[in-house]
Amino acid sequence: MELKRRSLLAAIGAGTAAAALGGCGTGTSTADSAGGAAEGEITLLTPIYEGADGKTLLEKEILGGFRKKYPDVKVNVDYTTYAQLNEKITTGLAGGLLPDVLMMGVGWIPPFAAKKAIAVLPEKLAAAHDYEKRVLEPSRYDGKLYALPVVLDTRIVVYRKDHFAEAGIKKTPANWAELRAVAKQLTKNGRVGFDPFSIDLRQCWETFLFANGGQLFSADGKKVLFTDARGVEALQLFKDLIKDGSADYAKKTELGAPTNIQTGKASMMMSTSALWKQVGDQAPDLLKDDKLGAFILANRKPAMLQGGTLVTQSASSKHPAAARALVEYLASPDSILGAAKQRGSVPGLKDLSDTSYVKENKFVDLSLQSMGDACSEGGTPAWMEIREKIKPTLEPAIVGNQSAKEAIAELGRLAEAAIGRM
Repeated sequence: MELKRRSLLAAIGAGTAAAALGGCGTGTSTADSAGGAAEGEITLLTPIYEGADGKTLLEKEILGGFRKKYPDVKVNVDYTTYAQLNEKITTGLAGGLLPDVLMMGVGWIPPFAAKKAIAVLPEKLAAAHDYEKRVLEPSRYDGKLYALPVVLDTRIVVYRKDHFAEAGIKKTPANWAELRAVAKQLTKNGRVGFDPFSIDLRQCWETFLFANGGQLFSADGKKVLFTDARGVEALQLFKDLIKDGSADYAKKTELGAPTNIQTGKASMMMSTSALWKQVGDQAPDLLKDDKLGAFILANRKPAMLQGGTLVTQSASSKHPAAARALVEYLASPDSILGAAKQRGSVPGLKDLSDTSYVKENKFVDLSLQSMGDACSEGGTPAWMEIREKIKPTLEPAIVGNQSAKEAIAELGRLAEAAIGRM
């Protein structure tokens, strides 16, 4: 029921909400529209800074510094989750009450920029800090800058060094054939050799698609490209791993729970860069004893999915100068580093690559060193509708009898229909 509701809201966002928005960006959606003094009362909508620690970080430290710099701006914070974020933004669009500053995910900029819901930012902000080259790509639409990155969350393969050593495995897999062989070798006594399913299925399949040399959409976002052999092969590999007995969809762990790699129930798993912090909190001896390693998934090419959180400005803000000031402040090095530490995320600035936080967190360090292999989801204004359909459309091929080819073809039809409605 919840999935249907979110899908409906995504569809509303692609249709009636855009109509309701109409020309609300007129006069405020250009890069030059935030002149004047930063003053007034604004609202920040954010899906990060979770929990008591996150709230303290944002309201006391980050916004505390912002208030000192901009004493005439009052910031009200609207906390939400990524599960509810699209609904809140879509509802705000339909009602004409969009927050002044919004934090949203990678892939979300084209849909909301196409609706003129968010403001174009000055290109000079892209050069304000030493961003990793690929980090800014998801912040653009139609050649214009609409957002700045705050934190990144990459998808990598984490493995148990002790399991590899016991099995006499000297190096990490360089392609899928090696991955499948090593997974078979490591599977024993109820332990799976590889757990690809404890991260979101959409993002997992995308990572394998990219590693297989595939793409989601054409550069203009109007054509579906994942329906070729590259996309089918990525899904088929999951089926093959399950057939081998070296992966089990039923054994995936829930977000925040001790993972199979921590408990020793898996020797390799797809994970986010934030796992280092989680292990440090839940099973610190694994880090102390150097039992965890990580590598970038590869087949035809190495690929690391780059997710994360971006900050952008509403095109309809009544206080655009204040909103612009907050966008810049949240994307400043000190603010980024604080958010990254709190979440165990990757700061996308070269300026921060030599900090103790990055050097001590090996998954974050690997991610920053591998940004040349980073790929992002999204790329079409229809993404908010399509993203909700990936997991339920691909899942039957993994847990049932549907073929990988059939599932990918069905997802392609759904994506083409969504794009056609834009």
